[in-house]
Amino acid sequence: MTREILIAPSILAADFARLGEEIAAIDAAGADWIHCDVMDGHFVPNISFGADVIKAIRPLTKKVFDVHLMIAPVDPYLEAFAKAGADVITVHAEAGPHLDRSLQAIRALGKKAGVSLCPSTPESTIDYVLDRLDLVLVMTVNPGFGGQAFIESQLEKIRRIRSMIGDRPIRLEVDGGITRDNAAAVAAAGVDTLVAGSAVFRGKSSADYAANIAAIRVAAEAGRVPKLQDSSVHALRSGETARLR
Repeated sequence: MTREILIAPSILAADFARLGEEIAAIDAAGADWIHCDVMDGHFVPNISFGADVIKAIRPLTKKVFDVHLMIAPVDPYLEAFAKAGADVITVHAEAGPHLDRSLQAIRALGKKAGVSLCPSTPESTIDYVLDRLDLVLVMTVNPGFGGQAFIESQLEKIRRIRSMIGDRPIRLEVDGGITRDNAAAVAAAGVDTLVAGSAVFRGKSSADYAANIAAIRVAAEAGRVPKLQDSSVHALRSGETARLR
């Protein structure tokens, strides 16, 4: 199943002193989803924000809130994030002993359920929960900090997960070091949803963010269509962002 490319800017890279303005800016700039990285200083070596921040920014946009919980334990907090306005709740396979139970709980709250895999976690971890999933998130950096370099070895994992998904209606997302320079490679491997932080929030205005989002989208779409006609290649390189399906 070929699904349209979605770009999900990570607000971890936003200016937190102007967070409301930043949300409005990426909304206007063409973000498809808003990616919210929640860190607890325990599962990962950093602390970001919690459900109250998500609740505060929820009225500022109608875009999907893609909430990535890098916390452990995770089950006690699922309801709080659901009530705060999360649309997709992604938990780490490594964060608890009962992944199936966590995914069932997310769906029982009326939300879409995702699972994230750290770079060292094999794709076989999700063999028996695929039919509970709406999204698989492959980390292409070790979680905990923004601005890290992309780990190339994850491309093969992405290919294998794409094969595992088959025709299931599951989005395959990537997060970590994503830029216009590697967007084509991850899309060619099977990704349809790209999280980008630093690569989106370069510049100072919605126009800058729009140009950054468009560049990542064009690169990803080109990666999915390796044998374009010459005219299509020229159009993509000139910055057109018509979506290819």
